[in-house]
Amino acid sequence: MTEINLVAPPSIHDGAGLARHEKFDAWRDAVNTAFVPLEASSADSNAFSGHLISQNLGDIRLCEVAGSSVQVTRTPRMIAQNDPDMIKLGLQLRGYCLVAQDGREAALTPGDFALYDTSRPYDLYFDDSFRMLVLMLPASSLELSRDALRTVTAARISGRRGLGAMTSALLTSMDQELNAGGAPYNFSASDALLRLISATVSHTILPNERGATSREVLFDQIKQYTVGRLADSSLTVDSIAAANNVSVRFLQKLFAEHDETVSGWIRRQRLHQCRQELANPLLRTRTVSAVAAHWGFSDAASFTRTFKSAFGYTPTEFRYSYNPGADAEALTARPLPPVSRL
Repeated sequence: MTEINLVAPPSIHDGAGLARHEKFDAWRDAVNTAFVPLEASSADSNAFSGHLISQNLGDIRLCEVAGSSVQVTRTPRMIAQNDPDMIKLGLQLRGYCLVAQDGREAALTPGDFALYDTSRPYDLYFDDSFRMLVLMLPASSLELSRDALRTVTAARISGRRGLGAMTSALLTSMDQELNAGGAPYNFSASDALLRLISATVSHTILPNERGATSREVLFDQIKQYTVGRLADSSLTVDSIAAANNVSVRFLQKLFAEHDETVSGWIRRQRLHQCRQELANPLLRTRTVSAVAAHWGFSDAASFTRTFKSAFGYTPTEFRYSYNPGADAEALTARPLPPVSRL
C-alpha cells in the first residue's frame, strides 16, 4: 500500500550549534525549503537570530517563523522558476509586519492576519523581532475565485472582532499545539478551518471592497441549491437552471465570471464529499465504489482516475493511509527538542 504523508511530526530549525555569522543564511535556507523560493535581507545579518517550526497537515503546511528585523521578497524571476499556485495566510503573533502585494499594504499587529499569493510578487517587512504563524495552502482549497482572491491579498483582517477574532483564536491555538509537540491532523477539522478562513475573508473584506450585488446573491443561492443536491444523479446544468429560473446560458456565464464551469464546480464539490466520507472511520465498511456512486460517480474506474488527478492519490490509498488515531499516537510519542526563543 502506498504511504501518503497526510501528517508528519514538526521539523525544527533554530540555528543551534551554528556560528553567529552562519545563522541568517541557515534561517533563509530553512524558510526557502518550508515555503517557496524567497529573497531575504537583514540590516545586520551577523546579529540575526530566529527559528522555524514546520509541519504538514494534509494539504496545509503549518509554520511558525520567527526572527530579527528582516525583509522577505518574492520576485517575478522566482515565480517563473517555481509557481506552486499556493495561498499563504500570515497571522502575526509578536511584533509588527507590513505585507505588500498587488498595490496594497497590510499593517499587522499581534492577532491580525492577511492573505498573499505565491503566484505574484510580494514583500514582507519586519522592522523588529517577530513571530508569525504562516499557513500555506492550495488556492483551490478556499471557496473564493482567483478574481476574488486577487482583490483581498495584503488586506488586513483584524483578529479582535467578528469572524476575524474566531479565526485568529483558532490559528493561535494551532500554533500552541505546534509548539507543544505537533498539531493533530483531522481531515474534517482541517476542512472546517479552510471553510472558516473562506467565510472570514468573504464577510470581512469583500463586502467592504464591493457591495453584494443581486448577481452575487443569486450565485450564492444557486451554489447552495446545488450543494444540497450533489447526491442526486439526475442533477444537470439544465435542471439547476430551471430550478433557479435562469437560462442555461446565463447560468454558465455566471459561473464563468467566477473562473468556474458549472460541471467542473459540481465535480469538485462531489470529490470533496467523497474525500470527507473516505476519511470518516465510521464509514469504513462502505466500499469506495459505493461512496463514489452515492455522490454521482457511476463508473468506479473513472472515479479513481478523477480522484487521483485532483488529489494526487487514489481513493483507496487515501482511505487506508488516513488513520487519525495512529497519527495522534505517533506525534505524542515523539518528544520535540526545545526551540530557542528570541
